[in-house]
Amino acid sequence: MLAMALMTLAPSTVWAQSEHGFKPMTVEQDFADNGFSWFRHALLLAAGNREQSNAMTIGWGSIGTLWRKTAVTVYVAENRYTKQFMDRSPYFTVMAFSDRKDEIMEYMGTKSGRDGDKAKALGLHTAYTEHGAPYYIEADIVVECRTMYAAPFDPQYFKSEVPQQMYTNFSAGLHTMYIGEVVGAWQK
Repeated sequence: MLAMALMTLAPSTVWAQSEHGFKPMTVEQDFADNGFSWFRHALLLAAGNREQSNAMTIGWGSIGTLWRKTAVTVYVAENRYTKQFMDRSPYFTVMAFSDRKDEIMEYMGTKSGRDGDKAKALGLHTAYTEHGAPYYIEADIVVECRTMYAAPFDPQYFKSEVPQQMYTNFSAGLHTMYIGEVVGAWQK
């Protein structure tokens, strides 16, 4: 499915990513990371448009299939600045880094975009997919998704002590789950 979607991408999109050293990948065949541990290594989530965007470090998520689509699920807490971009933007990207990973993840995870341009502060260069989703050309992997579903967690459905304990003293608020269909993926 994704291979067919990648073949139908506009030539300018493939060129835009390739000019930064990216090559299209088919996640079902080319994704080499373990889906159970990929999000544990800290990734960046970005959303927005050419006028305004924001990114944040994420450590929760999943990859797989849903509704016969290759999908990525991410979670953003209510009080995070990135949430408003996720709610307004139909597309988002998830990025993995190797160079300066610790520095990038630490800064993006502890600073708020409300207080300034985090990418600029880190010297990251923002580019955009065909759909206008932001990504950083310094990333090693970029996965672009179109949001199919979004819903906030509802405490009445917590079935164990795990989420109850998580949110007892969590000032950022409950998370919203975003499920996105993978519409493009690139790697260096």
